[in-house]
Amino acid sequence: MHLYNLTLQPPTAATQAIVGNFSGARTQEIIVSRGTRLELLRPDVQTGKLSTVIASDVFGSIRSLAAFRLTGSTKDYAIVGSDSGRIIILDYDPKTSSFVKLHQETFGKSGARRIVPGQYLATDPKGRSVMISAVEKAKLVYILNRDAAANLTISSPLEAHKNNAIIHHIIGLDVGFENPLFAALEVDYTESDQDPTGEAFNNAEKMLTYYELDLGLNHVVRKWSEPTDPRANLLVQVPGGQVASTDRFDGPSGVLVCCEDHIIYRHIDKPQHRVPIPRRRHPLEDPSRGVIIIAAVMHKMKGAFFFLLQSEDGDLFKVTIDHEEDEVRGLKIKYFDTVPVAHGLCILKSGFLFVASEFGNQYLYQFQKLGDDDNEPEFSSTSYPSFGMADPTTPLPHAHFRPRPLDNLALADEVESLDPILDSKVMNILPNSDTPQILAACGRGARSSFRMLRHGLDVEESVSSELPGIPNAVWTTKQREEDEFDSYIILSFVNGTLVLSIGETIEEVQDTGFLSSAPTLAVQQIGADALLQVHPHGIRHVLADRRVNEWRVPDRKTIVAATTNKRQVVVALSSAELVYFELDLDGQLNEYQDRKAMGSTILALSIAEVPEGRQRTPFLAVGCEDQTVRIISLDPESTLETISLQALTAPPVFNLHSRHVRCKY
Repeated sequence: MHLYNLTLQPPTAATQAIVGNFSGARTQEIIVSRGTRLELLRPDVQTGKLSTVIASDVFGSIRSLAAFRLTGSTKDYAIVGSDSGRIIILDYDPKTSSFVKLHQETFGKSGARRIVPGQYLATDPKGRSVMISAVEKAKLVYILNRDAAANLTISSPLEAHKNNAIIHHIIGLDVGFENPLFAALEVDYTESDQDPTGEAFNNAEKMLTYYELDLGLNHVVRKWSEPTDPRANLLVQVPGGQVASTDRFDGPSGVLVCCEDHIIYRHIDKPQHRVPIPRRRHPLEDPSRGVIIIAAVMHKMKGAFFFLLQSEDGDLFKVTIDHEEDEVRGLKIKYFDTVPVAHGLCILKSGFLFVASEFGNQYLYQFQKLGDDDNEPEFSSTSYPSFGMADPTTPLPHAHFRPRPLDNLALADEVESLDPILDSKVMNILPNSDTPQILAACGRGARSSFRMLRHGLDVEESVSSELPGIPNAVWTTKQREEDEFDSYIILSFVNGTLVLSIGETIEEVQDTGFLSSAPTLAVQQIGADALLQVHPHGIRHVLADRRVNEWRVPDRKTIVAATTNKRQVVVALSSAELVYFELDLDGQLNEYQDRKAMGSTILALSIAEVPEGRQRTPFLAVGCEDQTVRIISLDPESTLETISLQALTAPPVFNLHSRHVRCKY
C-alpha cells in the first residue's frame, strides 16, 4: 500500500520562482516552488499586494522550474523538473483555476539521482527548445513547437551527454532566430578519477561549453568550449539577436559568468570583460573571504536591459553592458540595494521585484528608481588593462561600497513563512483554550521571529468599514440566482437597517429597495432575480427593476419571527399565528388563504432549502413559548397541518441556519 499525506500547514519555504503571463491576460503572475507544492501568485498593481490564485501539491520533489513562451503566443507555460524522472509542461487554466498537464515525457528512473536529468533547466528565449540536465553527464534537449491545431508539441529527446563531466549550471543563450544555443559550466574529471596523487584534480579546468541545436538536422553538437575561472558557479543570459523589423541588435548575446569575486562577460570570438564584485567596506573585513553571486535576474526594457545580481550577503548589484550593436564596449557594476538572501529573483514589468527568500518571509518590493542618479561608485571593465583580462589568473583589486537602508526599492508586501523552524514547543498558554498552541522559533539572524500557531481557519481582512452602531443581525445575499458571489451585506440595528455593497471597497447603498427605517428579521434572494426583506411591519418583495411589492401586517400586530428559502416564506405574528407565502411560476409571492393559530407565542421558525428539482420543501419547524417544537406540513394537500410535536425542557430561543456564503473582494 502506498499512501499520500497532506500536512495541515502547507510548506512555506520558497525554493524557486519564475515570472510570466501564465493566465494569458496582460498581467504577469509568479509561480513559486515550495519543494512539493506549486503556488501561483498574482500581484495587484494598484495596491502592491500579493494574492494566491492557486496552490497545487505535486506529490514529488521539484528540482527545477522554468518558464517559456512559444513565438507569437500570448501566454507562458511552466516546465517542471522533479525527482520523477520526467519532464512536465504545465499550463494554467484560468477557467478551472488549475494547472493542466500538457506533456509528461519520461527519460529516466525516479529519484534525485546524479545522472538522471532534472536538476537544471534552460529554455531558449524564443521558446523553441528546452535543455534538462543532470548533475553529472546527462543532458537532454527537447524541441517545442505547434501542431496544425496550434497545440503545443514536444519532440523526442536529443542527447547532449558528456561522459565523466560534472555540470555546475546551464543557461539558454539569446541568439534571436538562429539555431538555439545552450551554455553549460562543466568539469571533466576523467584524469582526476585516475590520478591517486590529486595533482590532476588540482589542475582540472572548468569549461564554458556551448551546445547548438541544429533545427535542420535535428541533432545537438558541441559548438564551442573554452576554459573559464575555476570558481565560476553561475551563468546569466545576455540579450542578443537582431530585431525582426530592423537590423538593430537587442544586445551582444553571450553570458555573464559569475565567479568568486568577479563577473566575466564571455561569448564566441568576442573579447572578454571582467569586473570585481564590490564588497562591504568594514574595519574588520577579511580580505581572504570571497564574494559569491547566488541569484541573478535580467530585465529587458524598450531599447535597454540590465541585470541584478545578489551576493551571499544579500547585497544587490546592478550590472549594465555598454555595447554598439553586438560589440561590447564595457561591463559596469555598482551597488543597488540590500534585500534578504534569495533562492530566486523575479522582476515584473509593472515595476515590482519579488524576492524568494532563502530564509523567512518572501518579499515583494516596488522599484522607486533604477539607481542611475545616485552617488554609488561604479566599476567598469574599461578601467582595467585589457578589460580586466590582462592576467585572468590574478584577481583584480578589491572594490568597496558602504551598505545603506533601502533607497531604490520600497517594500510593498510580504508572504509569511515559517522557514526555518529551529525549535518548537507544544503548550497551552492561552486562557479559556481547549487546544494547545505550537510555539516556534523561526528564521535566521536579524530576521528571526517567535511565532505562535493555533488551530483554526486563517482569515484575511480584505476590506473594513466603520459602523454607526452595534448590529444585532447580519446577512449577505446575491442579487441574482446565477451570481457566483454575494453582492450585499445587510446589517440590522435596533431602529434601522444598513445595506452595504461588496466590491473593492465596502460602501453604503440606498437604492436597493430595502426599508432602512426599521430593523430586519430576514433577508433572502428569492426566485431568479428578486430580493426579499422581512421587517416587523411587513414583507418587501424587491423585483429586478427595483419595483417593490409590499405585504403589511394587520393592525396592532407585528412580525416576531421569520424563515425563508428561495421559494417559500413563513412569518410568525405577535398574535401567535403563522402566515405562509409561496412563490409562483411567474415570480409573484402569494399568501396561503388560511393562517395557522399556534395557541402559544412563537419564538423560532426554521425551514430547509428547496431540494433540487422540486418546487418547495414540505416541512416547517416551529418553536413555541410552551416549550414545544412542532413540525408543520407545507405540502399542498395538507398545508399548515401539524405532523408531530416534541416537548422540551425549556423554551426554544433562536434557530441557526446553515448558509453557504461566497463574497468576492
